Amino acid sequence: MREPDGLFPSEAALPLMTDLYELTMAAGYFVARRRPRAAFEAFVRVLPINRSFLVAAGLEQALQYILDLRFNGQAIDWLRAQRAFARLPGEFFEYLRGFRFGGDVWAIPEGTVVFAEEPLVRVEADLIEAQLLETYLLTCLNLQTLVASKATRIVTAAAGRPVVDFGARRAHGPQAGLLAARGAIIGGAAGTSNVEAARRLGVPAVGTMAHSWVMAFADEAGAFAAFCEVFPDQTVCLIDTYDTLRGARTAAQTLGERLQGVRLDSGNLLELSRQVRRILDANGAAQAKIVASSDLNEFAIRELLAAGAPIDSFGVGTDMVTSRDAPALSIVYKLVATREADQGWRTVIKRSQDKATWGGRKQVWRQYGTDGRAARDVLGLAEELREGEPLLQQYIAGGRLIAELPDVARLAERARRQVGSLPEPTKELRGTYAYPVQVSEALRTAQPTLAE
Repeated sequence: MREPDGLFPSEAALPLMTDLYELTMAAGYFVARRRPRAAFEAFVRVLPINRSFLVAAGLEQALQYILDLRFNGQAIDWLRAQRAFARLPGEFFEYLRGFRFGGDVWAIPEGTVVFAEEPLVRVEADLIEAQLLETYLLTCLNLQTLVASKATRIVTAAAGRPVVDFGARRAHGPQAGLLAARGAIIGGAAGTSNVEAARRLGVPAVGTMAHSWVMAFADEAGAFAAFCEVFPDQTVCLIDTYDTLRGARTAAQTLGERLQGVRLDSGNLLELSRQVRRILDANGAAQAKIVASSDLNEFAIRELLAAGAPIDSFGVGTDMVTSRDAPALSIVYKLVATREADQGWRTVIKRSQDKATWGGRKQVWRQYGTDGRAARDVLGLAEELREGEPLLQQYIAGGRLIAELPDVARLAERARRQVGSLPEPTKELRGTYAYPVQVSEALRTAQPTLAE
């Protein structure tokens, strides 16, 4: 069984990389001796603008955290010194010192299409154990699901032309850049400019040349020739440092059949790509591909291709790794049921205005039509027996990993098949198609009333 890819060093799973109230709740439960078994679920409240579906991602890093979480002496000493924890009994800190997650985790596999209110993850464990996971788990799911979903839209717009993640320098920090690269690959990106992400994930590292390379030489011809001498198998020239059309002509005339491609990073990409294609073809470089970058998103790519732009691949940075048009998800982690010793599960719900939840331990069944396309999802209680594909699978049992963790290539293939199975209106870039998610009668009747 493959171990988690270790996209981040464990560092005892960073025990203090959490919100303060997770630790105060844990201490409160401990002192109050309130320790039932608890079920929490993480789900998206509502889909972002222009999104009819999401692509689940980030589970592997969440599982890695759950399996590795420890409280070392340094973390415990720091907590003891905080005013909020000054009156806690020593037994609580001894509990933290021996902390190990011993519960169970179910989840929808990464690369699966998901919809609002469907649980991406369900945790069943001692109340303290389940509570402590919230912050880090949500961080993993929110970012990578956001980016994988955005990447899927961009790849769909590219209509079979490769899309590469160019977002390392635009992500919200180096660590976010690594995770965003992983999400982009799951969403269909063909490679990444982020070398460390490429190394850890086993995916292609992709890049061309910098403007500074061209500027460091006396002229473009010398810069292009020198680059080809050093990198004869990946000679893609950046041609817009000075004048794009002159740069295209210089690259073609200098390198000829050795030129593998040119990159456009500014200007009117439609008109420039047309003119550059003519220049390359007329100057002995018909084999050279055109790569486009420059603040691209799914809408710009779709418009370029619809207008017949002869662009062969795209590098997308800021818009992909930040999902600029919808930069945040509303994934939340809520208590849905508790169980005392020797008793059954008790359904609990939140009733807050606009934030009410479905209580109870849940499963999602996906049902397909005769054409093989996804027709509807049913959200119901975990113990129901229903037709369709149950989406949540068990990954951790008794604190141990029991399920295979596919590499990102297999996750990307799963995402491709999943998106391909959706009704066509679901994949529109603008507007939202109401894919049917039905709530089972058993789930509806299981909800407690105020009297309960």
